[in-house]
Amino acid sequence: MTAVRAWWARRTLRSRITLTVGAVALIALLALSRLATGLAYESLVDATDAELRALAGQGAEALATGAGSVPGVRMVDVAGDPVDGGPPLPLDDRDVRRLAAGEGVTVGWFARTHVVEPRRWLAVPAIAPDGTPRLAVVSADLVGGAALMRRAAAMALLGSVFAAVVVAGAAFVATRAALRPVDRLRAAAAALPPGDRLPLPAAHDEMRALAEEMNALLARRDDAVTRLERFTGDAAHELRSPVAAIRAQAEVAVVHPDPALAEETLRAVAVEAERLSTLLADLLALARADAGQRPPAEPIDVAAVARSALDRAEGEPVVQLVAPAPAYAAASPAEVRLVVENLLSNALRYAKTVVRVGVLPAGRTVRLVVEDDGPGIPEADRARVFDRFTRLEPDVESRAGGGGAGLGLALVAALVAGRGGTVAAGDSVLGGARLEARWPTPRPSPPRESP
Repeated sequence: MTAVRAWWARRTLRSRITLTVGAVALIALLALSRLATGLAYESLVDATDAELRALAGQGAEALATGAGSVPGVRMVDVAGDPVDGGPPLPLDDRDVRRLAAGEGVTVGWFARTHVVEPRRWLAVPAIAPDGTPRLAVVSADLVGGAALMRRAAAMALLGSVFAAVVVAGAAFVATRAALRPVDRLRAAAAALPPGDRLPLPAAHDEMRALAEEMNALLARRDDAVTRLERFTGDAAHELRSPVAAIRAQAEVAVVHPDPALAEETLRAVAVEAERLSTLLADLLALARADAGQRPPAEPIDVAAVARSALDRAEGEPVVQLVAPAPAYAAASPAEVRLVVENLLSNALRYAKTVVRVGVLPAGRTVRLVVEDDGPGIPEADRARVFDRFTRLEPDVESRAGGGGAGLGLALVAALVAGRGGTVAAGDSVLGGARLEARWPTPRPSPPRESP
């Protein structure tokens, strides 16, 4: 069975459809042929029974009136023994009981070495003049019955096979014609240059729907490839800058070994190394978020995480925290800490004098709102500011004192969206930017049964 399934699985769709249609057609035609042959035989038997019943009725009437015997009619008792002086009937006890019950009996069919013409027997009850019950038995050959059945079986087999072959051939041609658009679509897809799309058929049928879905798939592929190429190029560019700075500082220190500049050189190298480490950590976190590698969600107090992050913030600008009560989000501690730190560092980079952080429960979500009084985010950039390596306009960056690598907000968006939350950017009442992250709240635990 396994070998048959493996062979069947290796066949083409056209072959499988053709074989299936041919097999079904052959079975259906054989069944119809058998039914037709049976109906023809039943018609022959019914006609013969009508003639035999009339003849047996004449014999029974002649016996009752004492008019003598009727040629072709045998008289037997209810046990099947002859009472007319003739030879015994070639019937067994079962056949006799069926005759006494008014049923017809057919004997003779196929012998071992040759075909015997079937013979039909029928009996009609009769009453002898002395009141003894008798059976008026008559018989007749079913002329051509065996030949009819043999010929009908052969013709049915040959005709069914021929018709099944014709139907299978028609199915093969029809399947080939039906799959021709698929072949053309496949050839077009194989020869499709990058950036192009498949032509849509004029008819609004399944082929057009397939072409539309393939075009959508190609669009998603091209978009993914474009984003990957941009991400790779931007990442290489961002990584090259700190590496080049570290190399330049090291080469200068080697060529000009000045002890007075050693401390300054090492400090610059440490700054660039820290920038490189931060960039690599963000890239690694983004890669893990894209791969869906997240720890199980647990209730995390966003207000406590924000308060801890604000405690580490020193100097200007002033940071205000608005968190009237604990607010729990369904996430992991590391994710919430990264989101809070990235939003806070982004606000501190652009703010002039004050940064306000708010943590507020909102129904089934927890809101983390970070606002500043900096230059703000232009409306045209509020959607793409969460893309990777996205930088604001040069004038906005210069007013903010320079930007980062462009990965902080992208990491925020990826981490929050991975838990089913949302991020948004807008205007702040302080005059600058307003960044908001929403997490879903943890699901309530089912109550434990008391022992």
